Amino acid sequence: MFKRISAILLAGLTAMSVASCGSGGGTTTAGTGGGDESITMGFSQVGAESGWRTANTKSVQDSAKNAGITLKFSDAQQKQENQIKAIRSYIQQKVDVIAFSPVVESGWDTVLKEAQNAKIPVILTDRAVDSKDTSLYKTFLGSDFVEEGKKAGQWLVEEYKDTTDKVNIVELQGTTGSAPANDRKAGFAEVIGAEAKFQIVASQTGDFTRAKGKEVMEAFLKSQPDIDVLYAHNDDMGLGAIEAIEGAGKVPGKDIKIITVDAVKDGMQALADGKINFIVECSPLLGPQLMDLAKKVVKGEQVPARVVTEETTFTQEQAKQVLSTRQY
Repeated sequence: MFKRISAILLAGLTAMSVASCGSGGGTTTAGTGGGDESITMGFSQVGAESGWRTANTKSVQDSAKNAGITLKFSDAQQKQENQIKAIRSYIQQKVDVIAFSPVVESGWDTVLKEAQNAKIPVILTDRAVDSKDTSLYKTFLGSDFVEEGKKAGQWLVEEYKDTTDKVNIVELQGTTGSAPANDRKAGFAEVIGAEAKFQIVASQTGDFTRAKGKEVMEAFLKSQPDIDVLYAHNDDMGLGAIEAIEGAGKVPGKDIKIITVDAVKDGMQALADGKINFIVECSPLLGPQLMDLAKKVVKGEQVPARVVTEETTFTQEQAKQVLSTRQY
């Protein structure tokens, strides 16, 4: 009798947990478990700073539910201290696996060591950490941000191959200290650095947000009288910059050529409309791969130390062809 009552209570609690999925702030729980073999994952998300991040969160939540994994979800609101607090909470709750997308690269060794001591495997998603002790996490699932920067630079070099004039570039960087900001900047600089005509005349963080992208671009337009190209580390900042460019009486995509990274639907629409010239894809749909890796590491199976997602690039014409099928 006691076991039956406990089972009924557990079922009720699980239903309540599912109902809480998607609420803002704090920690939420989603998923259906799966009997005696069920897995509980603690997932700490960076925040909801962009369309990409929103799509990434939905992918993780939907995939956990489909895989029968109970998901304890926390939004860090772009603050490292919130992520560290969430990870420590997951350790106290004795979850089976922890996954998180680090706000910044540095400062994780202590909390990751705590997870290791508790024998809870950790998976990095989307962003890496700069820890020298790679035993602190099982694998890193995500894009090659350096390669993304290189692809952006390669398009620019090809676009201006027939000109000897100086090309003035402004750069909207992602969150300071984050892996995508560091790597997208480095990859881009490596490619364009081979030709002296390419000059980055201003570079500043836009925090991956549309509002900040607009604000910083407005400042660039005032301080830099001759801008040829904008390189934005994500679509949202690029979309904000478009507002600033149009507000200054210029034509985005023509007066100032624009390169962005992500390929979210709003960005792809701007590309198809001719306001953006080139987008390097960075897929947010990491959920299915993450759940597959989670099941393997919980079972103690070996997984690759690095799992790179497959991605492409888009021109304006290519954007028109695929826009209707974009999932995010």
